[in-house]
Amino acid sequence: MKALCWTGVNETAVETVEDPKILNDHDVILKVRLSTTCGSDLHLLGGYIPTMRSGDVLGHEFMGEVVETGSAVTKHKVGDRVVVCSFIACGQCWYCTHGQFSLCDNGNPNPGLTEAMWGSSIGGCFAYSHALGGFAGSHAEYVRVPYADQGAFTVPDGVSDTAALFASDAAPTGWTGADLAGIAPGDTVAVWGAGGVGQMAARAAMLLGAEQVIVIDRLPERLRQVREHIGAETLDYTSDAVLPELKERTGGRGPDVCIEAVGMEAHGTGPLYLYDQAKQQLRLQTDRPTALREAIYACRKGGSLFSLGVFGGLVDKFPFGAIMNKGMTVRGAQQHGHRYIPMILDHIAAGEISTEHLATHVMPLSQGPRGYEMFKNKDDGCVRAVFTPGV
Repeated sequence: MKALCWTGVNETAVETVEDPKILNDHDVILKVRLSTTCGSDLHLLGGYIPTMRSGDVLGHEFMGEVVETGSAVTKHKVGDRVVVCSFIACGQCWYCTHGQFSLCDNGNPNPGLTEAMWGSSIGGCFAYSHALGGFAGSHAEYVRVPYADQGAFTVPDGVSDTAALFASDAAPTGWTGADLAGIAPGDTVAVWGAGGVGQMAARAAMLLGAEQVIVIDRLPERLRQVREHIGAETLDYTSDAVLPELKERTGGRGPDVCIEAVGMEAHGTGPLYLYDQAKQQLRLQTDRPTALREAIYACRKGGSLFSLGVFGGLVDKFPFGAIMNKGMTVRGAQQHGHRYIPMILDHIAAGEISTEHLATHVMPLSQGPRGYEMFKNKDDGCVRAVFTPGV
């Protein structure tokens, strides 16, 4: 079959690879109908996640049609239209039974790598390097889905393929951040990043009862999407100073909840951003915490901060004194999609969450390298490049 593969730092190619096979009784084989780029893919492309191998199939956000099932699969049959959570979880271990699916003890067959980096292993993830399992990704004609009864969810009638696609990762990741940040009715929430995850975090915050939601970015087409499809306020950090503006909009107090949805390659302005960028390029730090640092300073005293963008290793100039002295609550997580995807599909079906607008550029898989180039460089207002492997 044809698949879009990582072939080196900032290099991808469409190659012929082996068709996936059932390896475990709980697997299904999916014919991929749609698969999309994600901002966290850029960390792989840029070489910031060092456990990629040439030929690895990319893609972790996808939906499709079941074409083969393992003998132990009970919830799905051939022909079912399903969306698949990007994280792989068994559904049976202590973490899964406590709703922390991305921390699954059994989803990652290569636990030693993340144990060495972070002290503990987390779950597996499609196409997110060999540190998270080495699973083949979804930018392909077919993909094997482990633990399919746990991680694949039937798409309701009336929900389009494109709408369902973003219930795989962007929407549940955003909901994870908004929910675990502890948003209460009446809160003011600030979200850094107006990509797919940031937009979905903002919408989740609104549905959870936030009275005011402000999304911060620099790209006009993304800020426009926030206003038109999410219904939140926007702040362009290239034209307004973020900290004074947030204080102004919150009566001098600052947001109750801050959600950082950018991650290790955040952009910014001023000398500190240039410092972060230089240190990262020289590999003197692995992650660039520009947006996270700003969110810490912006959050009100006693407020809550959620780190939702992907970080992989070490950051410099981290203002822990501000966290401690301001009495902040800080959390972070990869997405617990198994916990949220059924509810999100219901919200999409009811018209309460809009996702289709994120698919700004739809193209065949053969144009995958160009799609990633557009996505990385934000060419032509690209928010997400979506691939149609069957075309």
